[in-house]
Amino acid sequence: MNDTPQIPELDIDPYAAENLIDPYAMHERIREAGPVVRLTPYAGLVACARHEQVHAVLNDHATFISSAGVGLTNFNLEPPFRPKSLILEADPPLHTQTRAVLSRILSPKAVTQIRAAFTAEAEALIDRCLEKSTREGVIDGIHDLAQPYPLKVFPDAVGLGNDGRENLLVYGDMIFNSMGPRNELLARSAARVGPVTAWIMEHCQRANLRPGGFGDQIYQAADAGEISHEQAPMLVRSFLSAGVDTTINGLGNALFALAHHPAEYAKLHADLTLARPAFEEALRWESTAQTFFRTAARNCTIAGIAVPENTKVLCLLGAANRDPRKWPEPERYDIHRRPSGHVALGSGIHGCVGQAVARLEGEVVLTALAKRVQRIEVMGAHTRRLNNTLRALDTLPLRFIPA
Repeated sequence: MNDTPQIPELDIDPYAAENLIDPYAMHERIREAGPVVRLTPYAGLVACARHEQVHAVLNDHATFISSAGVGLTNFNLEPPFRPKSLILEADPPLHTQTRAVLSRILSPKAVTQIRAAFTAEAEALIDRCLEKSTREGVIDGIHDLAQPYPLKVFPDAVGLGNDGRENLLVYGDMIFNSMGPRNELLARSAARVGPVTAWIMEHCQRANLRPGGFGDQIYQAADAGEISHEQAPMLVRSFLSAGVDTTINGLGNALFALAHHPAEYAKLHADLTLARPAFEEALRWESTAQTFFRTAARNCTIAGIAVPENTKVLCLLGAANRDPRKWPEPERYDIHRRPSGHVALGSGIHGCVGQAVARLEGEVVLTALAKRVQRIEVMGAHTRRLNNTLRALDTLPLRFIPA
């Protein structure tokens, strides 16, 4: 008699358009099927959608490695079609070395030093949005607010020049699409990215970075021998590929949450100290990054279920963040919730290295918004920008009623 638990099989494609548009019914099916599920459209892949298992996989970097790629493609079995990220797609000791440099550059002390500039930009942008809302009766929460803010403040902090920053959007879209299958979404974004890649790599060079910015500090670390000069532009590239799109979508999802929960926004408007919790809860409720992969480094088990070496493990972050085993009433957006332990920014040694900056951006934007705007009105249907990894809005028509 075989007592080994069998992995449930589901004929679900998480990258089908309908599941990218509205993933939550799919998440529930996978969560409730078992702690580990095989998705039959993708051979050699297992998926975890419950918080306990997703958190465990992300925090066991020795068993579930990142160097084989954090997307669907297994770099142990086929060569990467682009240079691997020295942060996301590296294991110790290489990851330890590069992460230490970036963690110091993005330390709490560094975040304190940029806070005033980030706050001033947030307040100026909210004022412009209010003016447009009053004049035209509507703004686009994405194109007027959530997108221009990170595209201004983070490249400023890295030390990037002003020209051509829209290239970061095209590049980030391709990078996050490349973590899924070779589908139409990836084909479309890859077709747009050719000339953009050359621009990105050129602007990762020291000569094109403002002295003293985050990018220049990476080169200073190379001068000090902490990393090589060959690694320096690749680490700057990691900033530019991961530090803009994710925050744009985090801010867009927070605006969406507050606009569709007027009672929660009223609480924020009455108490500005709720700005950070409101952003944190938005990260849990609408996870910016919906999926990340790990690869089993050896034969192992997840929740007692055998997982063979070289198996790709799909961690459904958005599903884990709405797991009723972890969160009471997980589908409710509640800014008084303290969603400690959510995995929207990853977890373990590969947790988002720039999360302190992302949280700063969310906090100062929502503080400026709540200070100046009494009420947010939804002015029409939103549209989504589909991406294999990111939960992204394309348009979000709103009206801001001034305080």
